[in-house]
Amino acid sequence: MIRVAVSGAAGRMGRMAAETVAAAEDLELVAAFDPAAGGETIAGVAVVVDPTDIDCDVVIEFTVPEVVMGNLEQWGSRGFHAVVGTSGFSAERLGQVAERWGDSAGNCLVVPNFSIGAVVMMRFAELAAPHFEGVEVIELHHGDKPDAPSGTALATAARIAAAGGKNDAAPGGSGADIAGIPVHSVRLPGIIASQEVIFGGLGETMSIRHDTFSREAFMPGMLTSVRAVGNLPDKLTVGLHVLLGI
Repeated sequence: MIRVAVSGAAGRMGRMAAETVAAAEDLELVAAFDPAAGGETIAGVAVVVDPTDIDCDVVIEFTVPEVVMGNLEQWGSRGFHAVVGTSGFSAERLGQVAERWGDSAGNCLVVPNFSIGAVVMMRFAELAAPHFEGVEVIELHHGDKPDAPSGTALATAARIAAAGGKNDAAPGGSGADIAGIPVHSVRLPGIIASQEVIFGGLGETMSIRHDTFSREAFMPGMLTSVRAVGNLPDKLTVGLHVLLGI
């Protein structure tokens, strides 16, 4: 039985994560942590506001970019394994995590997107990257998302660039430049998460798109991550694709 705590338990993803863990036969929800929700009960567990009150095997981190690094220092120093669903992990931030987590007894798994379909979409984009003259990424999320570009878009652009993808078109379009790949962010109500990768070549285009219609799509990947994080060979691992072998 893996003892699990959820950090950011009062948020939309945190609540669903807590309920999903509590319903899993091989997992035990032992703590819900959220400084903004002291006194509440989530998935049958009282919410704690002091991180030192937590004792677990794995912490699922569903907070916000402003606090996640401090939380990870806390979990790493105590030897917990961490599964991180919080967005906003640039290459620089990942480097900081790797440095700070090096002496921990636990492992840290940072997952830009827990959706199985999104991970497959990123792999397809990676395979297509060397065969087209240009590529752009368009990511769409709900209006409350605190960061842009999304963690999924950052990971997708990095994998496309590493596979030889590029965009040599004249500059002028809006959006971020991630490893030479243009990334455009849309924030609107009514959207959960979508991403489209558009490739262009001589006389043709190709689009790879993934849409998430419910946050339930993230739960199978999250459970896979919780079950696997303790057996990973490295202190820091990035991406669900590592666990899925793609």
